[in-house]
Amino acid sequence: MKKSMILGIALTLGLNAVEMHGRPMLEATPFVQAKSVVGKGKPVLFEVGSDSCRSCRVMGKRLYALSKEHLGYLIRFINVKKEREAATALKVMMIPTQIFFDGNGKEVYRHVGILENTELDMLLKKYQF
Repeated sequence: MKKSMILGIALTLGLNAVEMHGRPMLEATPFVQAKSVVGKGKPVLFEVGSDSCRSCRVMGKRLYALSKEHLGYLIRFINVKKEREAATALKVMMIPTQIFFDGNGKEVYRHVGILENTELDMLLKKYQF
């Protein structure tokens, strides 16, 4: 019994380590720097979350891959664990939250949780990324 419990704990820790150290995720952009690109003629996507949140890491990895595939996309990760005032300024109540801004800086879409790849692709096309 004890061996199976220890094995279960070891497997859980191992899976979390693979998730943490597998694919890279977006690096955090300071909030002041991230908001400076909003309203400059190109759409912007803010991924608001924390590097210690499992769902946020999933989105961060997804968006990292997307940003490497499409170098022109303006995608910024704001780590509200380190910059709590950003959550207040952006009116974020839960993480992860994705906020889409048009080229004029107007918020055009907001989503809480994990976006599936198909939905994310559709939104990026819809908002002309």
